[in-house]
Amino acid sequence: MAEVQAHPADTATAVDPVSSVGPDSAHRAADRLSGANPASERSAAGVTREEFWNLPNTITMFRIAVVPTMLLLPFALSPRGSAVIAWCFIVAALSDIVDGWLARRGQQVTHIGKLLDPLADKLLVSTALVMLVAVDRLESWATWMVVVIIGRELAVTGLRSIASAGGHVMAANWHGKLKATCQNIAIAALLLHYPTLGLPMHEIGLGTLFLATLLTLWSGYKYFESYFASGGIASGGIPDAAANREVKQ
Repeated sequence: MAEVQAHPADTATAVDPVSSVGPDSAHRAADRLSGANPASERSAAGVTREEFWNLPNTITMFRIAVVPTMLLLPFALSPRGSAVIAWCFIVAALSDIVDGWLARRGQQVTHIGKLLDPLADKLLVSTALVMLVAVDRLESWATWMVVVIIGRELAVTGLRSIASAGGHVMAANWHGKLKATCQNIAIAALLLHYPTLGLPMHEIGLGTLFLATLLTLWSGYKYFESYFASGGIASGGIPDAAANREVKQ
């Protein structure tokens, strides 16, 4: 009896769906399943690369670009010039709220953004305060408040760097947010300087700056208190990376 042999062309070939997918597609599928940050993408070698020019980072760069305008304050001491400088500061300060919200909402938080966002805030505030002293918008007796505010920013930035190196996250809470709000209101009022809408902006600015200074000292104290209470001085002053717990302000 003759045997019937199947022709190779008639034989169904099983295709491995995984093998038919390229490495890039496999990485993208894995990223979707794991909920990876859309702001980052993988290279052909599997190295994750972050997108720099996303919308939140662009807004942060705008805030940094506003910093040089504060240096023009000595040439804009008239009511109109002061108003222009003040509104540049106000828009830049409000953009800090917008870029943070966009980054969280769109899952576009990047490592470079985490670095540039607080840097932009400190550059903007410090430059504005120094220029207010330079043009005598802050009396000599009030300069101690500028020293306290800038000194606190430097101290907390250094503390955060040490904590981050040890795996700790020092997250801001209402102390720091209230301090930043009062600080920005004070600087905006001092930049306006002249009475606006019937309000004495200079006096309002001085009073709010004094309140901001008190909140600056309090929030700075809470940072250091939380850091040491969490065991931050373990291992010779370097935080224990194994703990990896969040330290709140």
